[in-house]
Amino acid sequence: MFNYVIDTNIVMGMLISGKSQYLKLLSYFDFIFPQYLLTELDEYKNLIREKTKLDEKQFQKYAYSIFSLMTVIPSIILTKNSIELAKKKCEPIDIKDISFVALSIETGLTLLTRDEKLCKGLKRQGFRNVKLFEDFLTDIYEMK
Repeated sequence: MFNYVIDTNIVMGMLISGKSQYLKLLSYFDFIFPQYLLTELDEYKNLIREKTKLDEKQFQKYAYSIFSLMTVIPSIILTKNSIELAKKKCEPIDIKDISFVALSIETGLTLLTRDEKLCKGLKRQGFRNVKLFEDFLTDIYEMK
């Protein structure tokens, strides 16, 4: 079993899509995320509900299934050092990603994102524990 830190844009995509293939993916890999992801999702809840093709009852059931297969990590677990290092890495890119990068630093797990700017920016600064979600999916399908 492999573990990854997952970013808000991926979870939003899962929720909007309603695709059962994500449930299979989530049951095979362990995905964790910082509690900040829930704050961001709350900001975009109307957009998510507008874009999903699921009716309200289907959406609730699907969203419950999605979240029951992931783990939220409270910010109290993140150390001052990992937050400071993440802040330095994220300031030139996007400060909203600090908690995701800090969680990746803290756990040593790869951060999966759909944000190309974040991925490229972190790699330019020598941060290697980041991968585009599409590359992750390609790697999975090539392993089969």
